[in-house]
Amino acid sequence: MSVTNESIWAASPSTTRGQPTQLSSDAKGERLAYAANKSIFLRSIDNPAIARQYTEHKAQTTVARFAPSGFYVASGDATGTVRVWDCVGEGITKGDYSIVNGRINDLAWDGDSQRIIAVGDGKQRYGHCITWDSGNTVGEIYGHTQQINSVSIKPQRPLRAAAAGDDKKLVFYHGAPFKFNMGIGDKHSNYIYGVGFSPDGSNLASVGADRKIWLYDGKTGETKGQIGEGEHKGSIFGLSWSKDSRKFVTASADRTVKIWDVEAGKTTQSWTLGEEGAMNIRDQQVGVVWPPGRSDNLLISLSLSGDLNYLVEGTPKPRQVIQGHQKNITSLNQSTTDGNETLWTGSFDGRVCSWDVASGTAEEIEGDGHPGYISGLAPTSEGAGRIYSVGWDDTIRSIDIDAKTYTGSTSKLSGQPKGVAAGDSNVLVGTTEAVEIFHDGKKTGEYKNKSSATTVAAHGAIAAVGGEDGSVQICGISSSGLSPRTDINASRNQISTLVFSPDASLLAVGDLRGRVLVFNVADGSLVTDRWTAHTARITSLAWNESGSHVVSGSLDTNIFVWSLANPGDWLEVKNAHKEGVNGVAWIDGSAKIASAGADAAVKVWKVEGLK
Repeated sequence: MSVTNESIWAASPSTTRGQPTQLSSDAKGERLAYAANKSIFLRSIDNPAIARQYTEHKAQTTVARFAPSGFYVASGDATGTVRVWDCVGEGITKGDYSIVNGRINDLAWDGDSQRIIAVGDGKQRYGHCITWDSGNTVGEIYGHTQQINSVSIKPQRPLRAAAAGDDKKLVFYHGAPFKFNMGIGDKHSNYIYGVGFSPDGSNLASVGADRKIWLYDGKTGETKGQIGEGEHKGSIFGLSWSKDSRKFVTASADRTVKIWDVEAGKTTQSWTLGEEGAMNIRDQQVGVVWPPGRSDNLLISLSLSGDLNYLVEGTPKPRQVIQGHQKNITSLNQSTTDGNETLWTGSFDGRVCSWDVASGTAEEIEGDGHPGYISGLAPTSEGAGRIYSVGWDDTIRSIDIDAKTYTGSTSKLSGQPKGVAAGDSNVLVGTTEAVEIFHDGKKTGEYKNKSSATTVAAHGAIAAVGGEDGSVQICGISSSGLSPRTDINASRNQISTLVFSPDASLLAVGDLRGRVLVFNVADGSLVTDRWTAHTARITSLAWNESGSHVVSGSLDTNIFVWSLANPGDWLEVKNAHKEGVNGVAWIDGSAKIASAGADAAVKVWKVEGLK
């Protein structure tokens, strides 16, 4: 028996309003590198459902850059640490360097893939130049008085570098070793967010919050002039050059992405992202990359919402938009419509996404959703294909499964929701005050549990309510309330999650200490209490289709697959999600497991040889 990782559906890039977000592509234009939470993701451009995750950073990651050679990635984090790691083999860390005592904002490799300049916000210094393999100093990054936002190295010799930041100054360096050559402080009138040498080294461009674009000679640093004045109506957060060095692309807070012809000094194409006429902050463009080595003239821009927009030169609309979660995924469930499996995920920031299991692509749910933490999702087979969500705004809302939009139906709950479950036609919400029953989105009854409810489960006309005192009550469901049938003293610890087997004969129970127990629903008798390998709260449980195995996810970052026939025989996935697993589900006829967690990613695991 074995469990192996089949695919990672990556988190969306982390973004911050008013800050640029760096995107990087490898030299072949096959993969995209970006920072998300405490991870770095390398994502296939042509098949975004295929990704690789680097999890060795201990703090929020901020930037990742491919080496021109394509063998290594350098990545930085909020504590000023830069790590260099192998992106072709096992992902082994080759170097770990402390650069500044603050946030790393940008990194640049030289054309030989030997040297790295890292810049950011520090107290003693704002940047440093090192050799990637030893961390030896090969130059000093002087000349700035405030944090540096962007850095670039000319790919050819003689080596040149440029860095720019909040002091509105562009500093030009000669190398190697890199030394201060000159500072240009009279061109930009506000923060400079992006600098970049053209691939042939002939030009250097800078962009910033003053909406200006300046061009310089790539070898001497001499100012050539300004282009496109007044065209962008918001801060310009990023730029990226075409491989032929004749054009570059800019991304702006005015929701536009523009291609510029260097010689003519004019735009050749402009895209406006988001709905026409709507000035949604989420559609601000905070990063852009023009992947080299491609024949399809593809550019990728990043919205503040985390959406990756695939833009093809010569076409007016995005070819596709890649969506996902930016924050901790807090709940996961699934539905099947006409044979098509869909995963549903809700996150800490209130975003709900539907994932097509076959393709691994996500679609964000539109409409009036929760403003924050999603604490539960429950699909119901009746009621025209609905899924119900509960959140820490103390409301229950419904989503139309086919339209992938909120229906507008919202009901206030009596307290903070601890879980949601759907029976035949009724939806149960466990709150701090009571278990509330909803039918067609309207409250029809409630049930006061003897101990404050911590989680609920439902199957057909029966329900289970977990309590703070470790008890579980099996109840019948009616539209007006619950009728108690069996009391189970399940655990000495608070019950954290419950799930019925497919035929509703068994109930799996997870508790705060990491124990998983199974009971007979009919009489409350214990079936097994041997599943004790987790070391922290059980966050999610799911039965396979045949009811022979249970998968569990926990805050201890691990996933276990348990066998009912052989309780001492289990499969383990260690460190499945950095900082905790928050949801598990069986998919593809129980041949695979989907999981989600605090790293904002969804992962698919292939299960083989279940007995």
